[in-house]
Amino acid sequence: MSGTGRTDDGRGRGLGNLLSGLAVAVGCVLFLGGFAWGAVEYKPYTVPTQSMNPTVKAGDRVLAQRIDGADVKRGDVVIFKDKVWGNVPMVKRVVGIGGDTVKCCDRGGKLTVNGQAIDEPYLHNTAASTTKFSATVPKDQLFLLGDERDVSLDSRVHLEDAANGSVPRSAVSARVDAVAWPLDGMLKRPTGFEALQGGISQPGPLRLVVGAVVAGAVLIVLGAAYGPLARRLGRRRGAGREVPVGGR
Repeated sequence: MSGTGRTDDGRGRGLGNLLSGLAVAVGCVLFLGGFAWGAVEYKPYTVPTQSMNPTVKAGDRVLAQRIDGADVKRGDVVIFKDKVWGNVPMVKRVVGIGGDTVKCCDRGGKLTVNGQAIDEPYLHNTAASTTKFSATVPKDQLFLLGDERDVSLDSRVHLEDAANGSVPRSAVSARVDAVAWPLDGMLKRPTGFEALQGGISQPGPLRLVVGAVVAGAVLIVLGAAYGPLARRLGRRRGAGREVPVGGR
């Protein structure tokens, strides 16, 4: 009678190779798909001035979601270009939309929209404006201010224009979601406008995009690492045991 050593290592390795290959394939789909999704949804933009300090500073690299101007809401930080403002890309915060009456300042030094005082914790200084003003925003227009009101050249400078300092919704090309460099992350939500009719915008899919890219990278690394690890473990097991090859 003779005996033969038998193990399930071959079957186990086959299943492991299959799963590792599947992990790499799914990882590639998530990784490349995440980048493609991000490229479609977002565009990078370098902030040129200090007018939006401290939310975004001069030289910051931001990620802005491509949107239609019709989707803009109060509190959004948008990128726009208007010929009256010099026909160059600019970044400002929307504080009023068509039909709103925007005033500053009330007794507490706050901006008011339709008579409601707005909390603006993102301001560089506590005062909502260094100058008093009042403007009614025409239909399909947007009233925009910088977060550093002391130095920002915004709708207040254009109050004598035909549109009371506002710009068309169609001038907006994107809404800033996050500061990519330095790594400050997602912008805080402008909750001071939340109680007004229409509420505030929801963040874009940036977190999902980043999650897909990271998950894909992890799966690719784990799947690719399986083969070398399995071979090393197999050699160790083979060296540490004796397989009988004969009997009596």
